[in-house]
Amino acid sequence: MRIFITGMEGFVGSHLAELGLEHKAEVFGTAYPGSSRRNLEHLEGVHVHDLDITQGPAVDALLAQIKPDWIFHLAGQSNPALSLKDPEPTLNINIMGTLHVLESARRLGPETRVVIAGSADEYGCVDEHIKTIAETYPLNPGSPYAVSKVCQDLMGLAYWQQHHVQAIRVRPFNHIGPRQALGFVATDFASQIVAIERGQLDPKLETGNLDVIRDFTDVRDIVRGYWSLAKSGKSGEVYNLGSGRGIHIHQLVKGLLKHAQVPITVHMKHERIRHERLRKVASIAKIKRATGWKPEIPLTQTLLDILIDWRSR
Repeated sequence: MRIFITGMEGFVGSHLAELGLEHKAEVFGTAYPGSSRRNLEHLEGVHVHDLDITQGPAVDALLAQIKPDWIFHLAGQSNPALSLKDPEPTLNINIMGTLHVLESARRLGPETRVVIAGSADEYGCVDEHIKTIAETYPLNPGSPYAVSKVCQDLMGLAYWQQHHVQAIRVRPFNHIGPRQALGFVATDFASQIVAIERGQLDPKLETGNLDVIRDFTDVRDIVRGYWSLAKSGKSGEVYNLGSGRGIHIHQLVKGLLKHAQVPITVHMKHERIRHERLRKVASIAKIKRATGWKPEIPLTQTLLDILIDWRSR
């Protein structure tokens, strides 16, 4: 078994590479030229290739050389706020990069399976009365990032319909865990807590709106979900990936502070408050039916592991 992971040096990609090794697969992947390899330093036996996925001929040449059984397409620009400030790079990387991967998969032949990582942001603002969001919920992208993810999603569908590329589309909800960069809620809190423990900040945790409800899943469960879909998902179909339960942001704060090594108070800052819908939770019935997958790692363990990771940096 050969797997190929675009964006393997990233938060999710490194965990997926680790899982691939556990399954005794040959693990190949790309990393953006000049990017950090810190997330892969502990892994032996992975094959990392410097590659900019916007360069179509280079993508095609590498995949033709490796001939993977499964492709996991994770590479891209993943920050919605950044896409609003400077949309063109996000659209170029996410859309054209996906096009190049799908074109290469088409040339490899119908046996190659491609898992495309979309985003729950494709759903955009969701009515507050919707308890869980099913895959049939209308798409309503609210940023260039979300638009690019819808394009990735629909390109996967088109390549299945027109070229019989075994594309499986995934819409993951919030995932957290060790190795995640700053700019995401759990890591932003954890980095502050560690800085406070080291005496670098006053013992005040700055937060935004703690009443927001999101669907948080450990990244290690997320990559198991990707693996299960590569193995048992139906080509052309789209699957949500999440915990299926809503968690208030204040629960994340409480869970992290439980493991803090010094007393810390919480201060909500007005400039950190974003105007967004309060609830966004996945329906995961479809992936459960298709693969039997379900999340296993408890939130308490995830939050402790995030803090341990930040203390090691």
